[in-house]
Amino acid sequence: MEDFNRLVSQQMMTMEKLLYLQSELERCQMIEEELKALQNETQLECIQMEIQQMKRELLDIQKTFEQQTDEVIDSYRKTEISTCR
Repeated sequence: MEDFNRLVSQQMMTMEKLLYLQSELERCQMIEEELKALQNETQLECIQMEIQQMKRELLDIQKTFEQQTDEVIDSYRKTEISTCR
């Protein structure tokens, strides 16, 4: 059960990162729209690069979260099997 709790805890930290990055991405996308409206090309390119980087990070974190979900499920199954014996 210790292993299960540890895995769930790790997954919760990953979820926090995921939610934080999603909110930052949304904030940057709002800035992007404002810069487009102002036609500020230099700053627009900068924010677009930042948005692309955040999207890549978000995909990495989502993959990590999915892997952690699999580990949590496996750990839970193992715990269930050992308690049924």
